[in-house]
This record gives sequence, structure tokens and C-alpha cells, in this order.
Amino acid sequence: MPKNFIAVCKQDLVERGIEEVDFVFVSGDGYVDHASFGAALLCRLLEANGYTVGLLAQPDWKTCESFKEFGRPKLGFLVSGGAMDSMVSNYTANNKPRSEDVYAHGGVAGHRPDRALITYISKIREAYKGVNIMIGGIEASLRRTSHYDLWSNTIRRSILLDSKADLLMYGMGEHSILEIAALLKQGVPARQIRGVRGTVWYTSKAEELPPKAIMLPSYAEISKNTPESKVLFAQSYLTQEQNTDAINGHVLVEPVDARFIVQEPASLPLTTEEFDKIYELPFTRRWHPMYDKPAENGKTGIPALSEVQFSLVSSRGCFGCCSFCAITFHQGRRIQARSHESLVKEAVEITKDPKFKGYIHDVGGPTANFRHDACKFQSQRGACPNRDCLGTDPCKNVEVDHTEYVELLRKLRKLPGVKKVFIRSGIRFDYLMMDKDKTFFKELIEHHISGQLKVAPEHVNNNVLRFMRKSNHQLYEKFAAEYAQFNAEAGKKQYLVPYYICSHPGADLNAAIDVALYLKKTGFIPDQVQDFYPTPGSLSTCMYWTGLNPHKKNPDGSFEEVYVARGAHERRLQRALLQFNRRENAPLVKEALLKAGRKDLINVLL
Repeated sequence: MPKNFIAVCKQDLVERGIEEVDFVFVSGDGYVDHASFGAALLCRLLEANGYTVGLLAQPDWKTCESFKEFGRPKLGFLVSGGAMDSMVSNYTANNKPRSEDVYAHGGVAGHRPDRALITYISKIREAYKGVNIMIGGIEASLRRTSHYDLWSNTIRRSILLDSKADLLMYGMGEHSILEIAALLKQGVPARQIRGVRGTVWYTSKAEELPPKAIMLPSYAEISKNTPESKVLFAQSYLTQEQNTDAINGHVLVEPVDARFIVQEPASLPLTTEEFDKIYELPFTRRWHPMYDKPAENGKTGIPALSEVQFSLVSSRGCFGCCSFCAITFHQGRRIQARSHESLVKEAVEITKDPKFKGYIHDVGGPTANFRHDACKFQSQRGACPNRDCLGTDPCKNVEVDHTEYVELLRKLRKLPGVKKVFIRSGIRFDYLMMDKDKTFFKELIEHHISGQLKVAPEHVNNNVLRFMRKSNHQLYEKFAAEYAQFNAEAGKKQYLVPYYICSHPGADLNAAIDVALYLKKTGFIPDQVQDFYPTPGSLSTCMYWTGLNPHKKNPDGSFEEVYVARGAHERRLQRALLQFNRRENAPLVKEALLKAGRKDLINVLL
């Protein structure tokens, strides 16, 4: 195998003269040697710091022999379910098996087990008794404490306990993985590691709990399907959300059976220099050659690479705080950004790729037009625990400035061989509208769109938008009007493609009808509608399970109640309303209108 890839088999080690690896990294994804893929990034980081690593990408989990490929590692196993939670990767929002896995060879589904961390670790324990096992990635990060699990419709314990791992890393992991590696090298067993930011550990000894830690409700208290238990679950969620920041977050402790789950504060954000250095590691930017041969479906490669191969990751973190998004729990609200120099350097490398056609597909992150902290206070105080930066009621301290981002885009546009620089990751139109300087808005339209701009108003009903922590619908209409105006001034015919979510907590049939009528008025009927997916780690999922909004209390101190569309049929009704023009949806649309008492709209929508 090529020596410029991470070792994926024993033969690779032999060719490199490596007798024993420090770490075996197990990933639920196929191996793509690109910084956008967590396994490759962390393996490269470990190698750059002097550790030897073997990568098991989507190993056969039906036998423990697959996990013996590199032998017993000196320091331990690092295990990730992949770029997505394995249950989200394997099942749709309506709990149907997915027909494709874009992170697998040829896109073939079925190479990643359900509850991947639990499955992988059971085989590792079978293969090597007593070996250190650390878990990380999305699946670990968002299931680090007790959480609602859609697929069992229950509250499950921390995946640290359910997987029988020794230590859990949450967040992006660069700082914590190096600190842990150093401790392991010193001889500290993973089960005994304490005090590392961005980690979760457990103990049965109350005397080991850090002083001044915040005690969460116990698993026993929140796991029952009762009104009282759901109130405690909502309280627990709110406390956790208020302690996601690295600067002002506290240690959290959750009693689980006879043990305590201990969550250390989040890792400190990467500095620009650290961010640059990590993304400038010697990635080949290719899938491993073992995927050049056809998969079962006759296709080659890893499909997910196409989305990022000619894109630039310029930032991390998001202060948008959408209720249905778990970035707050994983990357945090603080913005981390790479330097112009690093991004231009990477862009130049992209232009040398024989497959590059002159188009940089994206320059962004979770939110493309976030390149600095929300306000001047965050670098010293952290993100406010009890205040949203944007949303329905934006903070007056938010500093809106696209100047630096505009300068970056201009530099990239001028590079030899670059025909166009697109922005395809999310644009926060509410933040854009807060900017009195319209330079970025106009240059976005002039240079960075290919016929259409995808945006996410998510809904038109302002009460639903409040539960989503999104800006009101009137602001979206104002944005759409300015978008049309600036396109006309530029002599361009470019369109908006809005995304909508149906069946989000707070949305009933009447709210879905509001969307349908707006779509009828504007003449835009979406080809795709996203069903709300209650995945671990989001406020929306907390509302889905509890029927409560922990961010608002009634005068008597109780949490605000939230309507939740439950059951597949009502979800189908809401979805049909948003796609009322489809002939096959006519019976469902009629049923929804009659059920909502809106018989008067039958001839309007049908």
C-alpha cells in the first residue's frame, strides 16, 4: 500500500518498519485522507506528534479477528462511530433503513453497525482483555450523558457506560487526544485519567468527584416516562446547555445507578495558528486506493469526498443556536477561524489537482459567514450561558461585520486557475440582514452563487420559529426582497431555494397550513422537505421527548408546554401539506385540512 496514507493493515506496518503501533483507530467510516474526515485528521495529528497509528476503517464487526489486524496497541484503541451517529447514518427520520451510506465504499449501506461504539468495543474487549479504549466523535459526544434515543423511544445511559469504554472524548478532540496520549505514554491507565478538558469519565467513589461540580438529576430520576421525570430531564438539558462553553462551563456530575458520570469542561477553542497547522498536515486529499476497486454495487470510492474535495473549511463553531442543531454541544458557540494565508495556500494546492475544473465549491463551516466571535466579550467571558446571540431576539452586543470574509473571498477569486468561488455551506440570512454594509450581500450575488442560493428559513409560523430559536418570518421576506433587488441590479436571474422542516415541536397542522399557503402564494413548492429528526444533543429533541420548553417558564415557575406531532401519520399529513401540489398527496392534504377545520382551503390547495 502507498506509504503516504495512514497504515490500514499489518503489511503497511511491515513496509514501514513498524513493529507495534501506539494506537489503533477504529472508525465507522471508510478511510478518506482529508482533513474534513475526523479519523484522518486525528490520526495525522497523532503521527505528527510522534505516535504510530493503525486505522481500521469500517472493520467487520461480526468477528473479533478484524480488530486484531495490528495486534495489541501499546497505548490503546481510539474508537469512533464515524462522521454521523451510526443510528442516524443507518435510519431515516421515519426509522426506515437508508439505502446508501456516503461514507462507505461505493456508498453501499450495511458496513456500519447499529450503535457502532457498543458493537465495536464488544469485539475489542473480546480480542484484548484489559486494553485501554477511548471513544470520541459525534456518537460519543452527543450521547455523553443520559439522552433520549428515538430508536428505542427511551432515555439511555451515557454511552461511556453502555459501551464499556474507559474514557470518552467530546467535542472536536485535538487538544484532548494529545493530552490523553501523553498521559497514557506516562503509564496512566485510561480508566484513571482525570481533569482533561473535553472528556467524560466515571467513578463509583463519591470522594473522587471534583469540588464545586454541578450535580445533574440522576439517570433514575429522568429515565421514567412520567410528567415529573420529563420536567427533570428538561432541567438537566438546560443545565448542560448552559455549561458547554470552555471558559464559563462547570464540571457536571450525573449519578447513574451506583456510579457517577463526570463531564469535564469543554476543550479550549483552537487558536488560528493551531487550526492552520492541523489543516496543513500532509493529507493526500484522496480516498484510500483500496476503494478504487468496485464495491458490491459496482461503484468505486467514497461518495462523501465529492462534497469536500474542492472545498475549504474556514471556520468551526456556531453562535446561531438553532434548537434542532447539536453544534453547540459538539463544536461550541465560539468561532474558530483559519488564517487567510492558510486558506489561500490550500486553495493553491487544490488548483494543482488534475480533476480541478476551476471551481472552489465552498469556503465555510457550520455557518459560512461566521468568521469571528459573536461579540467582543466572548474571548474573555465565553458565550453567555443564558443569552442567545441570534434567533428571535438577537443580542444587542452582536458585532456584525463581513469585511474580513469579503477580503478572503476576493483573494481566492484572484488565484490563477480559479474560475469561481462558491459558498454552499449555510448562510445566516438574519446575520446578513443585520449588516448595514451591503458589500458582502452584493458580492455574494455577483460572485458566489451558481443560479440559486439555498437558505433555511425553516418555517413561516413565528411561534414555531420561536421554538426553533430562529428569526421571524418577516425578516426572511425582507431578505428575499433585497435578494431579488440586488439580483436585478446585477442583471442576474438567480433564485432562492428555502428549506423547511415539518413536524418540529410547536408545529401543528395549522402551522403546516401556514407554510402551505405561503408556498402557494410565492409559487415555490419544495422538492424536498425535511422531517424533524429527534437526534441526541439538541434542544428540539428535549422538547420532543418532554413536551416542554426549558428556555421559557410560566408565571408559576413551570416550563412552557410545547405541542409535539407524534406518530407517523400526523408527520405524513404535515409533510403532504408542504408538498400539496403532488397528486399522490391529495388524500392526505384533504384529510389534514378537514382535521384542522379548514374545509374552506380544499379548493385553494387542491
